[in-house]
Amino acid sequence: MHLVYPAVLAALLFSVGLYGVLARRNAILVLMSVELMLNAVNLNLVAFDVWLHDTLHAGQALTLFVIVIAAAEIGIGLAIVLLVYRNRGSSDVDRLTDLAERAPHDPQGEGAGPSAPEEKAEAAA
Repeated sequence: MHLVYPAVLAALLFSVGLYGVLARRNAILVLMSVELMLNAVNLNLVAFDVWLHDTLHAGQALTLFVIVIAAAEIGIGLAIVLLVYRNRGSSDVDRLTDLAERAPHDPQGEGAGPSAPEEKAEAAA
């Protein structure tokens, strides 16, 4: 088996995933792009494991580990996205500014809501 075919396919998958992470605004599509990148890494791990004739099958063991970590990441990520969507009504990544650091010259930050608890209560009513 030639190593070039799975390596090129993995590079293409990783490139598409990277484009999805950098260009998309929807948080669910960003998570799907991260999964695509992880699957490209898994393909490389298995391809190099087969090509090197590893007796311990370390590439396949690492692939299983990456799959488990990716499943946990997707579970937690989707829970966060659903909570954000429930509270905000949108899962647009660019509009999420609650956890953004505020500039020293701008005490309220750009796009940040009211800072005092009384103002937040008035805005919610």
